[in-house]
Amino acid sequence: MAINESVENYLETILILSQKSHAVRSIDVATELNFKKSSVSVAMKNLREKEYISIADDGNIVLTDAGKEIANMVYEKHTFLSNWLKSIGVDEKVAVEDACRIEHVISNESFEAMKKYVNKNT
Repeated sequence: MAINESVENYLETILILSQKSHAVRSIDVATELNFKKSSVSVAMKNLREKEYISIADDGNIVLTDAGKEIANMVYEKHTFLSNWLKSIGVDEKVAVEDACRIEHVISNESFEAMKKYVNKNT
C-alpha cells in the first residue's frame, strides 16, 4: 500500500512528539511542522478516517497500530539515513534535511540492503 509523503510526515511527527510528551494535540503538530492549525485539523481528520490515529475525548492524538507501524518505519529510515550521512562527513543540518527527503522515496528493499551493507561494514 502506497502512503504519501504528507501522511508519513504527520505520523512520524506524532510519534516523535509522543516520545517527548504523553499528550499530543493538533496544535503541537502544527507548531512542530510550522503549519496552520486548520491544515493540521484537516490532516488529522483524514488520518483518523484512514485509521492511522485516534483522537481521545480530551483531544489527545494516539497512533493506532497501523499508524505506529508506518511512523516507526519512517522514523527508522530517517534516523539511519541522517546518522549514516553524518558519519560520511555530511554537515548535520544537511544530513537531516536530506534524510527527510530520502526516507520517503527509498524502497524498503533498497533501505534494508543499505542497512545490511552499512551494518556489515562498521
